[in-house]
Amino acid sequence: MNELDKELIQIALKEDIGTGDISASILKSKEVEGKIISREDCVVCGIKYANAVFEEVDKNINVNWLVSDGDEIKSEQEICHITGPDSSIVTAERIALNFLQTLSGISTQTKKLVNLISESNARILDTRKTIPGLRTASKYAVSCGGGVNHRMGLYDAFLIKENHIEAMPSLCEVIKSAKHKDKEVPIIVEVEEVDQLKELMLCEKIDRVLCDNFSLLSLKEAVELVNGLMPIEASGNITEENIIEIAQTGVDYISIGSITKNIRAIDLSLRLV
Repeated sequence: MNELDKELIQIALKEDIGTGDISASILKSKEVEGKIISREDCVVCGIKYANAVFEEVDKNINVNWLVSDGDEIKSEQEICHITGPDSSIVTAERIALNFLQTLSGISTQTKKLVNLISESNARILDTRKTIPGLRTASKYAVSCGGGVNHRMGLYDAFLIKENHIEAMPSLCEVIKSAKHKDKEVPIIVEVEEVDQLKELMLCEKIDRVLCDNFSLLSLKEAVELVNGLMPIEASGNITEENIIEIAQTGVDYISIGSITKNIRAIDLSLRLV
């Protein structure tokens, strides 16, 4: 777990516990057993985050996981058994579940979209449209659901968009400038119409082209025009209703911001037994 995620867990616990868990303080801290149950079918994700929460609250809490991240489970299935002081378990409960429910929600939705386009060669990509602070956790959840991570942030890939292009003399000049800046960092260029893609084809080679809000017809034209010279990413207003048709155009990637920003948490429950 990286330092940002460790800090995130500290912040989450601090905002929840504050000056102390007064409800847990009335308990006698006796040794108890518990379990976490899923109330719906899902793809599990967030085990390492839950473990970190339990350990941070009390190292005497022991968790025996019956599943692994990325596993598809059924409603009413037990995902772990827990032992430890009752007061510590109830203190850690909500934050541990928050991570598990949120990340499992991302993994589950990602897996649903991956399954929808399984007959094509297209892959599901995430974006930077994530809840602040949950970037690495969200992208980890996408990978658990079978998706592929786009760039992590502003530092690990050039993504040249309309505002970058407007600020430079030409599209080719922007690409040339990026290559001069760092030859090792991938370059992705966003285009908004086929004519712009034709212009891009005259520039130095890049790593991927992002076709933003292209119609199905335009995507098919883009695939034919590029002819395998570089991967094509489709993006913009992609839903469960149109994703199959988009995948069938022959694009290599489909990026969807909704999988990390429109999150429906999975219903999980922790019960002492």
